[in-house]
Amino acid sequence: MPEPTKKDETPNGQPEESVAPDSNGVLPLPEISLKVSPPPEAVAEGQEPVETDGTQPEHAEPAEPEPVQAVVAQEPIPAENGSNQPQPVEVGVKEQAESGKTTEKGEGPCSPRPPVWSLGEGQAPEDLDKPIDTPPRSTLLIESPQSASMPVGGDISFVAKVEAKDLLRKPTVKWFKGKWMDLASKTGKHLQLKETFERQTKIHTFEMHIIKAKENYAGNYRCEVTYKDKFDSCSFDLEVKEAETGSQNIDIRSAFKRSSEGQEDAGELDFSGLLKHRNQREPKQEDEAPDVDVWDILKNARPDQYEKIAFMYGITDLRGLLRRMKKIPKQEKKSEAFAKKLEPAYQVDKGGKIRLVVDLADPTVELKWYKNGQEIRPSPKYIFEHKGTQRIMVINNCSVNDDAAYSVAAGDEKCATELFVKELPVKIVKGVEPVKTTVNERIELECEVSEEGAQVKWMKNGVEVPTGVRSRYRVKSEGTKHFLVIDDASKEDTGTYSIMASGGTSEAHVQVDLKPLKIYQDLQDMKVMLGQPLKLHCEIYPGNVPGRWYRNGQLIQPNDRITIIHRNKVHRLEIESSSLHDAGDYTFVPEGYSQSLSAKIHIIDPPRVHLDSLNFPDNTVTIVAGNKLRLEIPISGEPAPRVVWMKGERVILESGHRVRAETYGDQTSLTIDITEREDSGNYKIVLQNEAGEATASVKIKVVDIPDPPEAPLVPVVGGDWCSMTWEAPKYDGGSPILGYFIERKKKQSSRWMRLNFDLIKETSFEPKKMIEGVPYEVRIFAVNAIGVSKPSEPSKAFTPLAVTSEPTMLVVDDVTDNTVTVKWRPPETIGAAGLDGYLVEYCIEGANDWVVSNKELTEKTKYTITGLTPGSKILVRVRAINAAGPSPPRTLQHAILVKEVIEPPKIRVPRHLKQTYTRRVGEAVNLVVPFMGKPRPKVTWLKEGKPIEPTHVSIRNTDCDSIIFIRKAERSHSGKYEMTVQVENHVDTAIIDIQIVDLPGPPQCVTIEDVWGGNVALVWTPPKDNGNAPITGYTIQKADKKTMEWFTCIEQYHRTCITITELVVGNEYFFRIYSENMCGLSEAATVTKKSALIVKEGMQLKTHEFNDRDFKEAPKFTQPLINTFAIAGYNATLNCSVRANPRPKVIWMKNKITILDDPRYRMFSNQGVCTLEIRKPSPYDGGMYTCKAINDLGEAQVDCKLEVKVQTQEL
Repeated sequence: MPEPTKKDETPNGQPEESVAPDSNGVLPLPEISLKVSPPPEAVAEGQEPVETDGTQPEHAEPAEPEPVQAVVAQEPIPAENGSNQPQPVEVGVKEQAESGKTTEKGEGPCSPRPPVWSLGEGQAPEDLDKPIDTPPRSTLLIESPQSASMPVGGDISFVAKVEAKDLLRKPTVKWFKGKWMDLASKTGKHLQLKETFERQTKIHTFEMHIIKAKENYAGNYRCEVTYKDKFDSCSFDLEVKEAETGSQNIDIRSAFKRSSEGQEDAGELDFSGLLKHRNQREPKQEDEAPDVDVWDILKNARPDQYEKIAFMYGITDLRGLLRRMKKIPKQEKKSEAFAKKLEPAYQVDKGGKIRLVVDLADPTVELKWYKNGQEIRPSPKYIFEHKGTQRIMVINNCSVNDDAAYSVAAGDEKCATELFVKELPVKIVKGVEPVKTTVNERIELECEVSEEGAQVKWMKNGVEVPTGVRSRYRVKSEGTKHFLVIDDASKEDTGTYSIMASGGTSEAHVQVDLKPLKIYQDLQDMKVMLGQPLKLHCEIYPGNVPGRWYRNGQLIQPNDRITIIHRNKVHRLEIESSSLHDAGDYTFVPEGYSQSLSAKIHIIDPPRVHLDSLNFPDNTVTIVAGNKLRLEIPISGEPAPRVVWMKGERVILESGHRVRAETYGDQTSLTIDITEREDSGNYKIVLQNEAGEATASVKIKVVDIPDPPEAPLVPVVGGDWCSMTWEAPKYDGGSPILGYFIERKKKQSSRWMRLNFDLIKETSFEPKKMIEGVPYEVRIFAVNAIGVSKPSEPSKAFTPLAVTSEPTMLVVDDVTDNTVTVKWRPPETIGAAGLDGYLVEYCIEGANDWVVSNKELTEKTKYTITGLTPGSKILVRVRAINAAGPSPPRTLQHAILVKEVIEPPKIRVPRHLKQTYTRRVGEAVNLVVPFMGKPRPKVTWLKEGKPIEPTHVSIRNTDCDSIIFIRKAERSHSGKYEMTVQVENHVDTAIIDIQIVDLPGPPQCVTIEDVWGGNVALVWTPPKDNGNAPITGYTIQKADKKTMEWFTCIEQYHRTCITITELVVGNEYFFRIYSENMCGLSEAATVTKKSALIVKEGMQLKTHEFNDRDFKEAPKFTQPLINTFAIAGYNATLNCSVRANPRPKVIWMKNKITILDDPRYRMFSNQGVCTLEIRKPSPYDGGMYTCKAINDLGEAQVDCKLEVKVQTQEL
């Protein structure tokens, strides 16, 4: 922005001497009003504000925190009627409300100077002389906003207009308040920015609306317009006047409290209204006015005490308080040394002189003058005078260097002022003259100004001319003359040149034209052989004119092959080795001229076939049969040659269907849509044109997948493998066979499985991991570089079979004088071929001749060899035979002596038969008792010392055991059975106790012994029939006479008398009793003949009808089985509890098999608690045990795992 106006000019523009106001005959100095407030930093840090002269604040002495009262000045401004009467101009510094930024205010080029101007809010006095960097000024605004005044709460609009005729796009407009506050971010309720465009007049209108203005909206505003490199700005002032209101009571503490309502104007303080009416307060009222005058306390306090006082009296907006404290005018203390101090500012024209005058109160005080803090010594420049109490310093021949801050010190006191030196404008005495010349000439523009050594600026088309070291422009000056020199003018130098001085501008047009073109030698048409150098030559005048070469309208750039030469008048284009692309129309165009020189160049080339570019070895092209072949061969020749394709003597035409030849451009092609084996062979290419003939040949090799091999043979088959062979295919497809793939499948399946992923080079293979007994087929694929052949025919079906393993556990079972009986077990591995039988062989000890004992295979695992010589020793071996053959033999380790041996008999009674064998009536009895002895023992059975009747008990004897079988046991079958085994004189006996049990009968007689209270005493006698088993307990039930529904009172009761308690008074009961043994409850129960009435004397029982509750429920285990560890040889028990009604049937199972009549297990059920006792368990008793409960409503079961550990003894 432009600097603020500081200096005055006389009407004639000459500098005049400025003197102090009390100098006689001299025009008084304009009064300038400066209000300097203590900076916020000083107040915040608790420092004393100081008075400053605006230049050297560090030399200022401490003073009271009161702003310096300003000097009111007048500045002469030309009036509209032409008079030069001084007009008052007020210059001031205002505090900006929120930001600490400052703005300089001055005249803008777009509007006349306003009568009142300010520096903007918050501008410090020392910032007045600081320059502001702005873009170059140019006139964009056709209408600028004007300064105005308005009352508080009013609305106002400012308008700026920009003409858009020469603008390609909308200009950028910014509104500022003060120096840097951009108002675009402050838009809202009180500030609105608007822009419009009128298409007819092509004018952009920018408006700023201020709504309901407040007093702090007053200040300096600026409008800036920017368009590319153009810039324009205009400053204007807004004065907000507060409407007069009646006196009112003001509480400073409430005024400086921030609003907490969160409204839009929260935090804004109306200080102007507060301070304006503080002297018009009404008499204090005890209940409304504050008790303490905080203003008096603040005015008399030091700045470092402001914060403490503010918080003491509840003032929270300390920043607003400090700003208002700065604006309070303070009474200036009367100086003791100076009767009259220096004025705040002085102004003088450049070259004039100025007198600075002070009056001393004490003429004897020593006086010192300072400039920018440096003491001034007397000299021709500075002259000191004394007139009574006046001390005068005269500054002669003022220059720009004298524009500084001056101060005078009298003892300990000091007063300061500021001197502004005003420069006179530099005027254009002789303007620039227009120039018209031609290129390469020298141009010199001359201008004369009014002052020697003046600073001027040369411009071209409104842009400053660069004058650097590498610039084409040179600037020089001789006294008052200034020159702009262009040594070698070009056409680009045409334009409008201007020179700018502070007092005016001058411009002139410079026109640079081209010189007329003369052609001394034109370009010539040429024919050049391909590869030969090409040279084009022409001569033109003027010789220093550059030009451009074109080929077919395309610009030619020099490179390694193309050289462009320009020497004076000669222009040459040289091509080291010409190519076909170099043919065409060549044109040379001199730069800046519309004329051109042209020539036509022809390149001649004999035909050639470029097979090398195909990169085919031996010019052989290999193609897979069935694919499309398109062979493109580059050819060259100028003019374009005629091409003929031939295979043998047959010419391939372009109109062929499957095979055709085509030629276009710089290549010829042979196309075969679907290649076949017959397309292999040599193909000849013949090229002809006017320059000659060329031939070439190409070999095409069509390759294909090989033919499938013959069906493979499977000569050998194993248990899970086989051996296969095959022959190579008759035709390999034109490419060597790389290997084979083998696949197999089950005969019943259609899915083939590949056996190898790596190619097999040989013609044999052994497939493995086949399933024994399953028929298989195999097939072969041949592979070459082209691909995989079709599969061969499948082989004949074959089935992998394997012999069984050797029989196991071959032992001697019996020996007589002429026979030997051996037995064995089947092989561990039989295989899919099964087992047809066994072959038994023997040989005499010491011989190697094995004799087959059985001519036909035996399926049994026991065989007797007959016809042996008594007393001889033989070896025996057994083989297993199946469809795959005999297995390895199993041979006895020792020789057998053929001689019968007597073995005493011995009965091996099973462990469970060593105790009483118990079965229920109706169950089957099947007992097997093994025995030993040779020769075959004689077995007899007795019951109670009497022979057994065969009609009741069946007995079957074998060589090694005896079986006693009773199909349906009866109680009469109970007793002790004696078994006798005899071999000659040797006898062995064993006794087996069999007990057949049944359900017991009911008790004989049940009587009611006594009834008292709610108790009944019952007595009964045991049953006559105990079911051939001890009575284990009784079950007592009761029933109300009304319902006769029986309920169990107690189970598993062992005595024959009982007292039933807790009976209901008023009910009449019957009782019945079941007897119970190991088979269960008796089928019938004995009921008391009489009933028991439960009565209570003196009470009359009233019976109520009610619905009986159904207590029936399906079985549910309330306590499950728990996994248990048991020690072998020690009894183990498994427990669980079940709830059900009616009483469920409990079944115990081991590994899902029901446990029935096994003496090793005992099962109990008492009050719903189910117990399984395992007597002396062994490791074989481990497993998964299940308890299952069943009644009419359902069933439930629980499982657990039992592990039996063998206790080891420590050594």
